Amino acid sequence: MNSEPAAVAAASPDMERIVHTYGNSVLRMCFLYLKDAHLAEDASQETFLKVYRNYTQFDGSSGEKTWIMRIAINVCKDYLRSAWNRRVNVVEALNDIPITQEYPHEDDTLLQEIMRLKPKYKEVILLFYYQDMKISEIARVLGAPESTVSVRLKRAREQLKTRLEGWYAEEK
Repeated sequence: MNSEPAAVAAASPDMERIVHTYGNSVLRMCFLYLKDAHLAEDASQETFLKVYRNYTQFDGSSGEKTWIMRIAINVCKDYLRSAWNRRVNVVEALNDIPITQEYPHEDDTLLQEIMRLKPKYKEVILLFYYQDMKISEIARVLGAPESTVSVRLKRAREQLKTRLEGWYAEEK
């Protein structure tokens, strides 16, 4: 009996499981990063292609989700560095954010302010609040110390609080 097919199967990732488990999170992260639904879909597909091609390099030193999100962020950064993207008006792209059926009258002021943050602050906010990642996971994704991630998160919150002062009034 030839053991080669078993070895090939073991080296191939279970992409159906990976896409099912992480597909929505990757797409959401790409959309929040790129602010364009079509680019987000492209970036999401490219992310999963890179996961498939490089799965043998995944050593398990971080969680699978952490590793995949790092790939997604790198893909998004590559898209943002492209010459085409530098010509796109970010404000126009924000106006294309679809209104969810769950919150049809939701004010997008907070999301707009998050998108205006410097990338190092925007990343931690998106990963912490929109991807429900812990500081330790974010640190692994960004390749930064946990203390750096904590400080960035704190500073991002402070900036958002200042920018959004008076926007939100507590209900009585």
